[in-house]
Amino acid sequence: MTIRTLTDAILGIDIGGTKTAFGFVSLKGDLLGSARMLTEASQSSGPFFTRLHAAVEQLQAELPTPIHLQGVGVGAPNANFFTGEMVNPPNLPWGVVPVTKILSDSFQVPCWLTNDAKAAALGEFIFGDAKGLQNFIVITIGTGLGSGIISNGQLVYGHDGFAGEIGHTIYDRQGRECGCGRRGCLETYVSGPGLKRTAFELLATKRTASSLRNQAFESLTAKNIYEAAQKGDPIALEAFDYTAHVLAAKLADTIAHVSPSHIFFCGGLTQAGELLFDPLRRYTETCLLDVYQGKVHLLPSALPPGHAAILGAAALFVSKGETRSCNPPLNTSSHSTTSNSQRLSSSF
Repeated sequence: MTIRTLTDAILGIDIGGTKTAFGFVSLKGDLLGSARMLTEASQSSGPFFTRLHAAVEQLQAELPTPIHLQGVGVGAPNANFFTGEMVNPPNLPWGVVPVTKILSDSFQVPCWLTNDAKAAALGEFIFGDAKGLQNFIVITIGTGLGSGIISNGQLVYGHDGFAGEIGHTIYDRQGRECGCGRRGCLETYVSGPGLKRTAFELLATKRTASSLRNQAFESLTAKNIYEAAQKGDPIALEAFDYTAHVLAAKLADTIAHVSPSHIFFCGGLTQAGELLFDPLRRYTETCLLDVYQGKVHLLPSALPPGHAAILGAAALFVSKGETRSCNPPLNTSSHSTTSNSQRLSSSF
């Protein structure tokens, strides 16, 4: 009889308003396999979790090596680490959803849940370039702007689990309408949709020639603006410059609050590279109080694009330090987590 050696793994899940990504991650941070599915927010949460379970089982069956599932880590919008619930996420009209209970019952393993940006911070801390760092921030820039703050080696949750919403700090009180119901939130300026709004405002107020004038608002994307900027389009370049200027002003406030050594960025808009980072670094330095100048490193995330959310969700479980050994006659080799994992597990 052949005994198949199992690989200890965590299921990382990133629940989004449009798509949900999931995958199996080894305790060392190796992605063993991943997949995506439509979230279909118009349905209720029940059918979603049924489809998710079936999709995960299919992915597991397709893996070249059998796994021993240790647990589940989930990143999701409006997620509360303390209660294990998604609480009225704006892009998912499901009300309050007991995510950890549903998934623990479904997969018969422990489950932990947090905000998707906080999961990204843990991913950088456990698997990325933030290993060994004690004070840093991860900012995700995509459809919105999320953030996770690690201070003195601990992920900041605050008393209610929702601390660190930098994207919903106010840049301009009379500014753009936000999906949260307020005006002038940072993410209305610094995000994919925010960049698009900036470009159209520039097109409306300037006579500068631009290839972007040939596109309707509905069809224009952040990628289109990026491609135009690469070709030297003046409106596209100014849109990126303005985006960096706005972000720098709010980063200066955040740096004054928590004094990080590093700020890592991930998400679709950060794929613009130096079109964003070059002006962002310059403007941030000019906005900073002199005691902070020259001390904060602004860097792209080390986690692979497209898989960062899955690795971050898996890192949430790793950070808890909860692993289960396989039962004989299966593989019983022990696994140890990094010193960062041990430090974080004692902080929750």
